[in-house]
Amino acid sequence: MSIALSGGQAVRPRRKSLNIWVEGGSALLGIALLIWSLLPVYNIFLVALDPDEGEIEFDGNLWPPQPSLEGFRSVVTQQARYLEDFWHQFGNSIEIGLATAVLTVLVGSLASFAVSRLRLSRGPLLINAALVTYAIPASFLIVPYYRIMHAYGLADNLWAVIAAQVTFATPFAILILQLYARLIPVELDDAARVDGATALHMYARIYIPLMTPALAVVAIYALLLAWNDYLYQAVLLSTKHMTVSVTQGQLFEDVDAPYNAMMAAAVIYVLPPIALLLAFRRYVLASLFMSGDGRT
Repeated sequence: MSIALSGGQAVRPRRKSLNIWVEGGSALLGIALLIWSLLPVYNIFLVALDPDEGEIEFDGNLWPPQPSLEGFRSVVTQQARYLEDFWHQFGNSIEIGLATAVLTVLVGSLASFAVSRLRLSRGPLLINAALVTYAIPASFLIVPYYRIMHAYGLADNLWAVIAAQVTFATPFAILILQLYARLIPVELDDAARVDGATALHMYARIYIPLMTPALAVVAIYALLLAWNDYLYQAVLLSTKHMTVSVTQGQLFEDVDAPYNAMMAAAVIYVLPPIALLLAFRRYVLASLFMSGDGRT
């Protein structure tokens, strides 16, 4: 008996030591990944604060000797090359992002409501068919989509990009809303039907209010998908309707581009998504807590 106890006591220190090494290794790996992820962001600020059009980043300096906001001033006043129409392009990006978010929430919520609350017989088939579309890379669809937009008279139109982004965001939105809808008791719908509520009343007065956290997550996802898109905006839009993300791509075409102004424009460009995340953080946290409280 004493031998067994002594053996067990010997195993415990080894396990404790192993746990310490695992936790330490995980912490170091997390720090390394954090530094690796934030390094490009740091370079953006480094170049944006350089008064000499971003040349300091190529000299190996970790900080500009004389930081300057000249790059930001050039963006705000639209005096830098490629940024003469910055605010118009910024407005195009906002229009695409907001329209994509609103339409994705509308289409996704209606489809999810029909599948999860109206008990469609072929509901699961609809969800699976929508998710299968992700098996085809979006870059492969750009040529047929380009021809379709020209056929419908939407060439060089912001709605062409909006339609594409809503198409790509909706399947994921339906999946997220479908999973979250399982947290809402079906008895609420039965009680509403007994009181004479129609499907539209249940959608507007029960489903939408209770699904607000998930709808906020879907809206953020759709906006970020459209906000970070480059391919469809570059192919479907011309100079008149160009967006900020497409303008940033011109950096690779000019060896003497105003890098500090372009990076300052990039800093300004990321502010709306950050503001949206801060505005909806309460709903996002509520969605995470609801999905992880054991009721799924």
